[in-house]
Amino acid sequence: MTTTTATSRFGTQPTITLNNGTVIPQIGLGVFRTPDGDTTVNAVRSALEAGYRHIDTARIYGNEASVGEGIRESGVPREDVFVTTKLWNDDIRAHRAKDAFNESLDRLGVDYVDLYLIHWPADGWQQAWDDLQEIAQSGRAKAIGVSNFHQHHLNELLANSDVVPAADQIESSPQFTNQELVDFVHGHGIAVEAWSPLGGTGGNLLGTPLLAEIGAKYGKSAAQVVIRWHLQRGIVVLPKSTHAERIRQNFDVFDFTLTDADMAAINTLSTGHRNGADPDNFGF
Repeated sequence: MTTTTATSRFGTQPTITLNNGTVIPQIGLGVFRTPDGDTTVNAVRSALEAGYRHIDTARIYGNEASVGEGIRESGVPREDVFVTTKLWNDDIRAHRAKDAFNESLDRLGVDYVDLYLIHWPADGWQQAWDDLQEIAQSGRAKAIGVSNFHQHHLNELLANSDVVPAADQIESSPQFTNQELVDFVHGHGIAVEAWSPLGGTGGNLLGTPLLAEIGAKYGKSAAQVVIRWHLQRGIVVLPKSTHAERIRQNFDVFDFTLTDADMAAINTLSTGHRNGADPDNFGF
């Protein structure tokens, strides 16, 4: 797993090479809670027009069809867009990973996805991981991984499978760095993706004076500072927005570098408290 800014099919934006050789752009547009229909279509189109080449959705988001439409309307070739979707908990528990995957492809209107993730470690995820391996072998998912897996989930998976997940998508932000898990995941050659990277709705992270002060040095917003912090930690970051200008701003983070002192200062914002559900105790 290596990070590079060399020219690729995704342009010169930073990318990470996953453990199976698949290349993933390090910034993607997240569409969690983005309403199906024109809102999602327009957000995806705006992101691709701004230079994004990575869109992250999920079956449970209810907007896969609109994501596919947005990609098609953008005019960017399918092979130049990295698409992630996820297997939902109800489908995990019902042991219908293969059917659910086919349904996601149909909604997206694509022949394959670049990354398919187990969304949460719901009961039955072990069988789902076996099914995902078959999906990957078919070529219809270029890479497979997990989301919201703690160390003990990963330890169980690694003890029972020769296929190492390409990624683990977890909650991480300056408020909840989740650094111990980040280090564990990276230590096993697995890419880390951050959901709720800007702190979510659980606090006022972007109103923190420290981030404003750091941003002022570079002519950047607090959100841009946080996205840059994730990039420099070697993490794939998935900010979400439905506003075209904010989508563009979130991508305008390649022309400055935070100092070690900046990084250390941002790390002090961690409270150790999650904004989202705990993967060991979720009720959905």
